[in-house]
Amino acid sequence: MCEANVYLMDEDGKESLLLEMVDKVKPEKGRIVLENIFGQQKIVKAKIKEMALVEHKILLEKVLPKSKSKANE
Repeated sequence: MCEANVYLMDEDGKESLLLEMVDKVKPEKGRIVLENIFGQQKIVKAKIKEMALVEHKILLEKVLPKSKSKANE
């Protein structure tokens, strides 16, 4: 099978399972759209950090919003 489990890494580097058996990953307007073989979809503001397809694992990293102070500079 070609599905993978997708994990989301937080600011501390901790990985948590986001969605299992994912077969579609689509980048879309600064977000990642995930869909698994059961038709479940999740949309996250993240970027792909690593894809280990032999291990059936995709690791996403959260995209943090820019702080207001930096936006005003």
